[in-house]
Amino acid sequence: MIYKFKSQAAAEVIMLQANGEQMLSIIGKEPSVQGIVTVDQIPAAIAALDAAIEVHEAAVAKRREHPELVVEVEGDSVRLRDRAAPFIDLLKTSAQAGKDVVWGI
Repeated sequence: MIYKFKSQAAAEVIMLQANGEQMLSIIGKEPSVQGIVTVDQIPAAIAALDAAIEVHEAAVAKRREHPELVVEVEGDSVRLRDRAAPFIDLLKTSAQAGKDVVWGI
C-alpha cells in the first residue's frame, strides 16, 4: 500500500505505507485512508518534521561516536532528512501558494 500526498500547488509525493505513516505520525496526524493538512497546520507540521530530523541525526551521531552503546534509531538506513525532504518541499510550496495538502491511499 502507498500514500499519495497531493496539493494543487505542486506535484504529488508518493511514499510506501511505513514511510507515509511515519511522516503522518511525526506531524501529529493519525494514519488513515485519507486526510488533510490545512494551510494553517503546515507551519507546525514543518517544525515537527525539522525537530524529528534533529533528534534522528543526533541519535545516529551518538551511535557513530559510541559504537559500544545501543542507541535506538527509528527507521531504515535512509536518513530521515532525505526521506522527509520531498514531503517538506510539498508542504512549503503548498503553504506559499495557500493550498492544503491532502493524502490518500
